[in-house]
Parts: sequence; C-alpha cells; structure tokens
Amino acid sequence: MLETVRGPRQLMVGEGVAQNVPRLVAEAGSRVLVLTDRVLLDQPRVAALLAAVEDAVETMAVFADATPDVPLSDVDLAVDAAARVDADVLLAVGGGTVIDLAKIVGVIRRHGGTPRDYYGESKVPGPIAHLVAVPTTAGTGSELTPVSVLTDPDRELKVGVSSVHLIPDFAVVDPELTYTCPPSVTAYSGIDAFCHAVESYTTRPRPHGPRDVVEQVFLGRNPVTDHHALLAAERIARSLRRAVTDGTDTQARADMAHGSVLAGIAFSHAGNAAPHALQYPIGAATHTPHGLGVGLLLPYALTAAKEPVRDRLATLATVCGLDVSDASETEAADAFLAWVRRLVDDIGLPGNLADIGVERADLARFAEMASGVTRLVQNHPGATDVAALTAILDAAWLGDPSRLEA
Repeated sequence: MLETVRGPRQLMVGEGVAQNVPRLVAEAGSRVLVLTDRVLLDQPRVAALLAAVEDAVETMAVFADATPDVPLSDVDLAVDAAARVDADVLLAVGGGTVIDLAKIVGVIRRHGGTPRDYYGESKVPGPIAHLVAVPTTAGTGSELTPVSVLTDPDRELKVGVSSVHLIPDFAVVDPELTYTCPPSVTAYSGIDAFCHAVESYTTRPRPHGPRDVVEQVFLGRNPVTDHHALLAAERIARSLRRAVTDGTDTQARADMAHGSVLAGIAFSHAGNAAPHALQYPIGAATHTPHGLGVGLLLPYALTAAKEPVRDRLATLATVCGLDVSDASETEAADAFLAWVRRLVDDIGLPGNLADIGVERADLARFAEMASGVTRLVQNHPGATDVAALTAILDAAWLGDPSRLEA
C-alpha cells in the first residue's frame, strides 16, 4: 500500500491563533490582496484582523465581492484586483467560497491563463502565489485541501481544479472567527464536514503505482485517512447540533473547527464520493448551498452502498455515540443510517430534493452528469452506473431511503 501526506507548510488550530496572521502575511510578502466578502468586513474580529495586517505590510488591497460557488466572473475581478497592487501574497478570510477563489487567483497570478486551462487533476504546473487561508466557517476544509471548486456558466455542473499546488502555505483555524456564523451556515458547513469524514471512511480502497501519489489527488482510503475521519466524525457528531442551536457554545464551536480540519485531512487524500458528485449538477441547477446538497444526499448514498461498507457503518455508529454494544453489525449499521437521517432533520436541512426545486424528470440527466465526475464517483463503495445513481436521486426526491434497501 502506498501512502502520502499533504498539507500546508503550517496548520494552526485553536482559540486566538488568528493573532498570528499579520506576521505570517508579512513574512510571505509585502503586497497583499485580501479576499473576503462584504458581510465579513462588518464583523469586529475580522475588521481588527485586517487592520493589523494592513499595519504589517507595505500595501494592502481588499477584494470583498466574493459570491457563492466561485463564478468565473469573480475570478476575473479578483485577478484584476491582485494585478493592480502587484500582489505577492494572498490572504483569504472567509468560508470555502472565498478560499477556493483565492486558490484559483493564486494559480493564475503565478501561471497565467484562465481557470479553464486547469480543470481536472494535476494540471497546475507548479507552486501558486503565496496564500494564507483563514476560515470563518467550520466545514469545507478548503484551508488545507488541494481542490478549488468553481462555477462555469458554460457548463451545467460545477467544475474542480485539483492539484497539490493549491494547498495554502498557511492555514489558520481560529474557532473564535466562527462565533458569529449564523445557524443556517453553521448547519450547512458543519454537515459538509461530516460528509467529508464519512465519505472518506467509506470510500473504496484503491491499488496504486508509485507515480499515482503525484499524478492523482484522491487516492482512496487508507489507515491514515481512516484515523482522521473517525476522529472528525466523533467531534462533529457530539457538537454539530449544539453549534447550530447555540452559536455561543464555545466548546461546540471548537469541536466543529477541529472536526472540520480532521475531515479535511481525511478527504484531501481519500477523496469524496457520490454525495459530492451528485451535488455538483443539483447545486448548479438549484443554486442551493453545497453543504445543504451533500448533507441531504448522504443518507441515501450510504443506504444504497450499505452492504459493501456495513462494518464501517457499524464502526461509525459507535464513534458517533450510539449504544450498539449488543447489536449485530447489520443492526448497528442501520442504527447509524437512521441517526444520520435524524441529524440532517435536526439541523434543519430539507427532507427531500423536491423541497429544493428539483424536478423528478431531471433526475436521470443529473445522474448521467454526475457519473462523469470520475475523480469522485470512483470512490463510491456502491454501484455507480447511471441507473444506480438515478435510484439514489429518486429515493432522495421522494424522501424515502427504504426504496434503496433492496
């Protein structure tokens, strides 16, 4: 078995670590472009952080027009903003959208071209512009992952740029920056992190040759990714509901920040699977948040793939705090699947795809589109033909996972 470990030059996690950001930025360069959004600019902690950065560098400009799902128009505007100040370091302060935007700006800043030149895996030819990533949500893990997900108006689904060179130089994960995150964003980002953990733990193991560790981004599960995925699932399971219900619960916020990081490490190597692949066309069609889509789809995809990973679902039941000591493996797996459905409901996600505007007539088309997202569907432990993926979507449209039990 081949294994590899990738990550930022330094990862910092804990209350108060954001105070290190001005020094990190100043050591990386003297002309900084901050990427963020308008809502965050009004947050006192973010405003104070950016003021300290401005004092530490020669020149600072702010691009605060990041919008959800990283449309290519945002990339063009941000690249122009970086050019105007001749930025030699990028500082991303925000959620996954902001950090993904900063990543692709860093690619173009260093290597030129357009985002379309880098779609797919391992097409970025070398290191990108210096990047310091400071997440303000606990979920995407983008601060330490090798992926930037974009929205191309000429395509019917989201597209990804995947390369080890996209991993930020520094990742600064301070739970204090998530304290003002509203309940809906906490829910969507948090369930996204839980999906990262569970999908990583249940993804297919894959054989590899020596070159795969540099030519492929997602490599399937291994003992290292299993370790991080289970730690992540445990933290998120005990704290996601609390973080959504009471944003002032500092222990829950800390658990979610740490859980998001651990899940990010796991899926950066193992990869995501069917819930993420299926969300790409659905998210693009409905303009719904990424975390909402993957969280809604997770229990259906797991139910469809239950038999190949029954033992792993049973382990997850224990890790997530379910009392299954006297249960059979099948009973424990079923208990976990039922618990996931309750979790999704408890944090306020829609009950089915119809509720977010998906038409049943479009399900087969969405499944066919998702089947082409090879870097994700190849990781799914169950069947991945168009018929199987359509069955998952149909059950999710009806809100009835029992349709997949056969």
